Amino acid sequence: MAFSPSEVAYLAEHAARIEALAPEIALTKASVFADRARLDAEFGQHARAVSALIAAQRQADGKFPGWWLTDSDAAQQATPALVAAHRARTLAGAGATLVHDVTCSVGSEAPHMVDAGLTWLGSDLDAARLRMARYNLGRDAWLVRADALHPVSAPVARGVVVADPARRKNGRRITDPADLEPPLPALVDAYRSSELAIKCAPGIDYSEWDGLVSVVSLDGGVKETCLYTPGIGAGREAVVLRADGFVDVVRGAGDVVGEGDHRAEGPGEWIVEPDGAVIRAGLVQEWARRHGLWMLDPHIAFLTGRDVPPGYSGFRLREVVQLKKLKAALRAHDAGAVEILVRGVDVDPDALRKKLKLKGTQQRAVIVARVGDDALAYICDAREHRPAA
Repeated sequence: MAFSPSEVAYLAEHAARIEALAPEIALTKASVFADRARLDAEFGQHARAVSALIAAQRQADGKFPGWWLTDSDAAQQATPALVAAHRARTLAGAGATLVHDVTCSVGSEAPHMVDAGLTWLGSDLDAARLRMARYNLGRDAWLVRADALHPVSAPVARGVVVADPARRKNGRRITDPADLEPPLPALVDAYRSSELAIKCAPGIDYSEWDGLVSVVSLDGGVKETCLYTPGIGAGREAVVLRADGFVDVVRGAGDVVGEGDHRAEGPGEWIVEPDGAVIRAGLVQEWARRHGLWMLDPHIAFLTGRDVPPGYSGFRLREVVQLKKLKAALRAHDAGAVEILVRGVDVDPDALRKKLKLKGTQQRAVIVARVGDDALAYICDAREHRPAA
């Protein structure tokens, strides 16, 4: 739920009391009546707002401190902390000194910008979220209420405008830039004299963007595509981040479909699936060249080679069979459980797993891929991880 400014004032005033009680509120189906009774007794008519705050704070885990005020939509939209910190370093590395966050919401980008040595100004049209941002960031934060499409800051040298348009509508991700809120074309038009960094959904159509397209993943999940204007960078970039501190950045002009290194010698000893950021950024061929890998098929994002790149995982190949012969082959390999990955073939992994009816003792993996005109099954050992160098 969204909060009114008066509800935000109440939540801020009673924040310490809410924080102390929150661990006792389970917010499960089984606890719904007990939770509501407890909150009613403690907070009366504000119980619903308190319940919504506690739920939103849990939803924001890994994005900003647990005591911050937030609503559910702001928590969902907010960027994970490690991703936001990377963006701040990107902007600082490009020479920026001032960032105006024109959709600042509850202020989640601010601490990372400040940590990177950047001056930060936040604005938002939502009065309640601005009040939450004020509580979260303190009295010294620069905050102003403004429409993102009506600039309130003048372009300055080494300044960058950051925007995070709403990326969901009716529960679904938006893929057309013109459907974002505010729309991407309108944002670009409003800030034609400024450098921009615009956060978008991972599946956004960025084919017409002439600046830097940076696709970022965290712990294996693709989190966002950030579009930077040419003054900040150009080309394509895949950023692979992990909570353990692993960082891998791949840069290039983008893959040319059908032109990947596909060797007549066939598959190597290992099969490797690139990180989702590499695939979404169209840098599979670049990543393969970097690590001495080649493609199973020029149109499929499975790679193969003699080893697994440090910091990544792969599958040691045992046998290649036609898909229709998979069940018998897995029985011969004593497979009892399988991880199934599919590309280019209309196969549902869960449905296939049920049909296999495996009774063996070993963990295996199956890569189902279309290679040329054939649907092939690559039977492998269980996934193995290579430590980072």
